[in-house]
Amino acid sequence: MNKQKEQKGNSLKDAIQSAFAISAILISLVVAYLIYKFIMGSPLNFEGGNPEGHPLPGNYLAMVYKGGLIVPVLISLILILATFSIERAITLSKAKGKGKTNVFVKNIQNYMSTNQIDAAIKECDKQKGSLANIMKAALAKFTELRDDTKLEKEQKILSLQKEIEEASALELPMLSKNLVILSTIASIAVLIGLIGTVLGMIRAFSALASAGSPDALALATGISEALINTAFGITGSTLAIILYNMFSTRIDNLTFKMDEASFSVVQTFASQLK
Repeated sequence: MNKQKEQKGNSLKDAIQSAFAISAILISLVVAYLIYKFIMGSPLNFEGGNPEGHPLPGNYLAMVYKGGLIVPVLISLILILATFSIERAITLSKAKGKGKTNVFVKNIQNYMSTNQIDAAIKECDKQKGSLANIMKAALAKFTELRDDTKLEKEQKILSLQKEIEEASALELPMLSKNLVILSTIASIAVLIGLIGTVLGMIRAFSALASAGSPDALALATGISEALINTAFGITGSTLAIILYNMFSTRIDNLTFKMDEASFSVVQTFASQLK
């Protein structure tokens, strides 16, 4: 019954997280367009109050606005990146639990070595992280199998290992969820920026061709406006790569602690069996 409740609870969490992801992406797109249209494209930022004209000297909002319609797409990518970075930071902080993981693992090992299983379970309740959830499930199974006289030693060890694997399978997906969004932004931000730059270059050269006479100033202005997209794309991609690697490292460290603690539980259990 407990496992069924946990599975239902995890299914509900998955549904909520999926709805959050979709909503966050859509809201970011809308907010990015509003920023582009009404803040960057405000007439106050342009000469003569005309957004189709030249930006006021030193007005960077207007300069970015002149990058074209790819700019709001890139802004939305940065907003999405910020949203899911905050979400991952909060989730991983909760998954880590309270206090230092190393201290928690050592305390569990000490309690188990002195056969204080109830104290170890209470320690898990205090810690409240993913590692604590796995250890609590393992310790409960530990107590159940230790008093079981029907199973052989090898069967008990396998049963405990299976319990740990099942508990880990419930916790691990939560750690890496939505990281694919960060990795996708890292890959496509530069490409979208380049698309915007190419489109801007096409517009610049087309305007120059239709003018009928070479205008170096107009060409330079058009190229600089087009390159804004590349700058935005590179910035978004760089931030996404840094954040993705940072979160991946934190997940790897936590996973290593889970494996270490799980191995310790199994070894302690095996040593106590006759």
